[in-house]
Amino acid sequence: MKPQCRTLARTAVFFGGVVPASPDEERLAEEVGMALAGAGFTLLHGGYNGLMEACARGAASKGGMVTAVTLADKHQEWGDFNRYVTDEVHLPDLGARLNHYLGHADLVVVMAGGVGTLHELTAAIYYAGNIRPVPVWITGTTALGLLTFLRRERWLLETPTRPLEFLSPIASAAAFAAQLRDLTDKKEADA
Repeated sequence: MKPQCRTLARTAVFFGGVVPASPDEERLAEEVGMALAGAGFTLLHGGYNGLMEACARGAASKGGMVTAVTLADKHQEWGDFNRYVTDEVHLPDLGARLNHYLGHADLVVVMAGGVGTLHELTAAIYYAGNIRPVPVWITGTTALGLLTFLRRERWLLETPTRPLEFLSPIASAAAFAAQLRDLTDKKEADA
């Protein structure tokens, strides 16, 4: 069960793939991790390489805690966690894994990835729009392109009964840091 008051500990969930789309996106993931840890967020992610590792590297460089959330029966197959992981959670199935991520999230950040990341993105959007309004931030050229496509093709359609105010496209590391400051200032003012 999610604690009612999260003023001291905040958790950011990072969804991103194992194959970065570009060196620029890998650097952005690292800067995202630095910003999150600098703002006091604990990072939850898959624990593996690519964009997950870049984000974890950034968080670790600022003293952040990094928790890997994986499937209990896949850890052998998927390999070792990246070296920045400070804690790990092994869950029995994808549903439990997604519920763990989203149930603990104060913020979800999504970058490019494969079908697994796409699954995580759609779960986060559904969760934030129907279960609990958690901010979902999409960043990086590739993920922003996907968001544009989803809106253009009307897979994501805002209506009076389905608002999408929780969903934010973020174009750069500087914009991410600014939006994160706004979020943390608002949370502190509301506490």
